[in-house]
Amino acid sequence: MNPMSDDNQTKDLSGVTPEAAAENVDATDSAALIASLTAERDELARERADLYDQLLRRTAEFDNFRRRTQRERTEFAEYAGMETIREILPVLDDFELALKAPASDAEYVKGMELIYNRFVEALRKMGVEPIPAEGQKFDPHVHHAVEMVQREDVEDHTILQELRRGYNFKGRLLRPAMVKVAVRP
Repeated sequence: MNPMSDDNQTKDLSGVTPEAAAENVDATDSAALIASLTAERDELARERADLYDQLLRRTAEFDNFRRRTQRERTEFAEYAGMETIREILPVLDDFELALKAPASDAEYVKGMELIYNRFVEALRKMGVEPIPAEGQKFDPHVHHAVEMVQREDVEDHTILQELRRGYNFKGRLLRPAMVKVAVRP
Protein backbone atom coordinates (compact mmCIF):
# COMPACT_ATOMS: atom_id res chain seq x y z
CA MET A 1 0.00 0.00 0.00
CA ASN A 2 1.01 3.43 -0.65
CA PRO A 3 2.28 5.21 2.44
CA MET A 4 -0.12 7.92 1.59
CA SER A 5 -3.67 6.76 1.86
CA ASP A 6 -6.59 8.09 -0.09
CA ASP A 7 -7.56 10.28 2.85
CA ASN A 8 -4.12 11.72 3.00
CA GLN A 9 -4.13 12.49 -0.68
CA THR A 10 -7.18 14.73 -0.47
CA LYS A 11 -5.75 16.86 2.35
CA ASP A 12 -3.88 19.96 1.45
CA LEU A 13 -0.85 21.14 3.32
CA SER A 14 -2.85 22.85 6.07
CA GLY A 15 -4.48 19.62 6.98
CA VAL A 16 -8.00 20.77 5.97
CA THR A 17 -9.99 18.86 3.42
CA PRO A 18 -11.46 20.81 0.49
CA GLU A 19 -14.99 19.96 1.66
CA ALA A 20 -14.28 21.39 5.12
CA ALA A 21 -12.68 24.44 3.54
CA ALA A 22 -15.78 24.96 1.36
CA GLU A 23 -18.01 24.64 4.42
CA ASN A 24 -15.81 27.12 6.26
CA VAL A 25 -15.96 29.57 3.34
CA ASP A 26 -19.74 29.10 3.13
CA ALA A 27 -20.04 29.74 6.86
CA THR A 28 -17.91 32.90 6.59
CA ASP A 29 -19.87 34.10 3.56
CA SER A 30 -23.16 33.30 5.31
CA ALA A 31 -22.15 35.20 8.43
CA ALA A 32 -21.04 38.18 6.34
CA LEU A 33 -24.25 37.99 4.32
CA ILE A 34 -26.36 37.83 7.49
CA ALA A 35 -24.43 40.75 9.00
CA SER A 36 -24.87 42.74 5.80
CA LEU A 37 -28.59 41.98 5.62
CA THR A 38 -29.04 42.79 9.32
CA ALA A 39 -27.28 46.14 8.85
CA GLU A 40 -29.42 46.88 5.79
CA ARG A 41 -32.58 45.91 7.69
CA ASP A 42 -31.60 48.16 10.62
CA GLU A 43 -30.88 51.05 8.24
CA LEU A 44 -34.24 50.55 6.52
CA ALA A 45 -35.98 50.40 9.91
CA ARG A 46 -34.31 53.70 10.95
CA GLU A 47 -35.23 55.26 7.62
CA ARG A 48 -38.83 54.04 7.99
CA ALA A 49 -39.00 55.45 11.53
CA ASP A 50 -37.64 58.80 10.31
CA LEU A 51 -40.13 58.92 7.46
CA TYR A 52 -42.99 57.97 9.80
CA ASP A 53 -41.89 60.70 12.22
CA GLN A 54 -41.79 63.21 9.35
CA LEU A 55 -45.25 62.10 8.27
CA LEU A 56 -46.63 62.58 11.79
CA ARG A 57 -45.02 66.02 12.08
CA ARG A 58 -46.27 67.16 8.67
CA THR A 59 -49.74 65.87 9.45
CA ALA A 60 -49.73 67.75 12.77
CA GLU A 61 -48.41 70.89 11.07
CA PHE A 62 -51.12 70.67 8.42
CA ASP A 63 -53.84 70.13 11.03
CA ASN A 64 -52.56 73.15 12.99
CA PHE A 65 -52.44 75.22 9.80
CA ARG A 66 -55.98 74.16 8.87
CA ARG A 67 -57.31 75.00 12.36
CA ARG A 68 -55.47 78.35 12.41
CA THR A 69 -56.76 79.41 8.99
CA GLN A 70 -60.28 78.33 9.93
CA ARG A 71 -60.07 80.37 13.16
CA GLU A 72 -58.66 83.37 11.27
CA ARG A 73 -61.39 83.10 8.65
CA THR A 74 -64.05 82.92 11.36
CA GLU A 75 -62.56 85.88 13.23
CA PHE A 76 -62.29 87.88 10.02
CA ALA A 77 -65.92 87.23 9.17
CA GLU A 78 -66.99 87.97 12.74
CA TYR A 79 -65.07 91.21 13.07
CA ALA A 80 -65.18 92.40 9.46
CA GLY A 81 -67.85 94.92 10.35
CA MET A 82 -65.79 96.40 13.16
CA GLU A 83 -64.26 99.15 11.03
CA THR A 84 -67.61 100.01 9.47
CA ILE A 85 -69.22 100.33 12.88
CA ARG A 86 -66.25 102.39 14.10
CA GLU A 87 -67.00 104.83 11.24
CA ILE A 88 -70.71 104.94 12.21
CA LEU A 89 -70.08 105.77 15.88
CA PRO A 90 -69.55 109.52 15.27
CA VAL A 91 -73.02 109.60 13.68
CA LEU A 92 -74.39 108.00 16.84
CA ASP A 93 -72.52 110.61 18.93
CA ASP A 94 -74.06 113.40 16.83
CA PHE A 95 -77.50 111.86 17.32
CA GLU A 96 -77.00 111.90 21.10
CA LEU A 97 -75.88 115.54 20.99
CA ALA A 98 -78.89 116.46 18.85
CA LEU A 99 -81.23 114.81 21.36
CA LYS A 100 -79.68 116.80 24.22
CA ALA A 101 -80.15 120.12 22.41
CA PRO A 102 -83.29 122.06 23.26
CA ALA A 103 -86.01 121.83 20.62
CA SER A 104 -89.33 123.64 20.37
CA ASP A 105 -91.20 120.97 18.37
CA ALA A 106 -92.15 117.99 20.55
CA GLU A 107 -93.12 115.84 17.53
CA TYR A 108 -89.71 116.44 15.99
CA VAL A 109 -87.97 115.38 19.22
CA LYS A 110 -90.19 112.30 19.47
CA GLY A 111 -89.33 111.32 15.88
CA MET A 112 -85.60 111.82 16.52
CA GLU A 113 -85.83 109.64 19.65
CA LEU A 114 -87.59 106.88 17.69
CA ILE A 115 -84.92 106.95 14.97
CA TYR A 116 -82.16 107.01 17.59
CA ASN A 117 -83.67 104.04 19.46
CA ARG A 118 -83.97 102.01 16.25
CA PHE A 119 -80.39 102.88 15.36
CA VAL A 120 -79.11 101.83 18.82
CA GLU A 121 -81.17 98.61 18.68
CA ALA A 122 -79.78 97.73 15.23
CA LEU A 123 -76.23 98.25 16.50
CA ARG A 124 -76.99 96.15 19.60
CA LYS A 125 -78.19 93.28 17.39
CA MET A 126 -74.89 93.46 15.48
CA GLY A 127 -72.95 93.12 18.76
CA VAL A 128 -72.28 96.75 19.74
CA GLU A 129 -72.59 97.34 23.49
CA PRO A 130 -72.05 100.61 25.36
CA ILE A 131 -69.39 100.58 28.08
CA PRO A 132 -70.74 101.66 31.47
CA ALA A 133 -68.87 104.69 32.72
CA GLU A 134 -70.49 107.29 34.97
CA GLY A 135 -70.24 106.33 38.64
CA GLN A 136 -67.98 103.36 37.85
CA LYS A 137 -64.38 102.80 38.92
CA PHE A 138 -61.90 104.01 36.31
CA ASP A 139 -60.54 101.11 34.21
CA PRO A 140 -57.71 102.11 31.86
CA HIS A 141 -58.54 99.17 29.59
CA VAL A 142 -61.95 100.57 28.65
CA HIS A 143 -61.87 104.22 29.78
CA HIS A 144 -59.77 107.11 28.54
CA ALA A 145 -59.35 109.83 31.18
CA VAL A 146 -59.30 113.23 29.52
CA GLU A 147 -59.73 115.21 32.72
CA MET A 148 -58.87 114.54 36.36
CA VAL A 149 -60.61 116.57 39.03
CA GLN A 150 -59.60 116.69 42.69
CA ARG A 151 -62.62 115.79 44.78
CA GLU A 152 -62.95 114.67 48.39
CA ASP A 153 -66.67 113.83 48.35
CA VAL A 154 -66.29 110.77 46.07
CA GLU A 155 -64.06 107.73 46.11
CA ASP A 156 -60.67 107.96 44.39
CA HIS A 157 -60.69 107.08 40.65
CA THR A 158 -64.46 107.26 40.31
CA ILE A 159 -65.77 108.42 36.95
CA LEU A 160 -67.65 111.69 37.39
CA GLN A 161 -68.81 112.30 33.85
CA GLU A 162 -68.85 110.50 30.54
CA LEU A 163 -67.73 112.93 27.83
CA ARG A 164 -67.98 110.43 24.95
CA ARG A 165 -69.52 107.00 25.20
CA GLY A 166 -67.31 103.97 24.67
CA TYR A 167 -68.36 100.73 22.98
CA ASN A 168 -67.48 97.06 22.80
CA PHE A 169 -68.06 95.03 19.66
CA LYS A 170 -68.71 91.34 20.29
CA GLY A 171 -66.65 91.45 23.45
CA ARG A 172 -63.76 93.47 21.99
CA LEU A 173 -63.07 97.09 22.72
CA LEU A 174 -64.27 99.15 19.80
CA ARG A 175 -63.74 102.58 21.30
CA PRO A 176 -62.82 103.56 24.89
CA ALA A 177 -65.10 105.90 26.79
CA MET A 178 -63.71 109.42 27.28
CA VAL A 179 -64.31 110.32 30.92
CA LYS A 180 -63.68 112.83 33.69
CA VAL A 181 -62.21 111.12 36.77
CA ALA A 182 -62.15 112.13 40.42
CA VAL A 183 -58.87 111.92 42.32
CA ARG A 184 -58.15 112.57 45.98
CA PRO A 185 -55.97 115.60 46.75
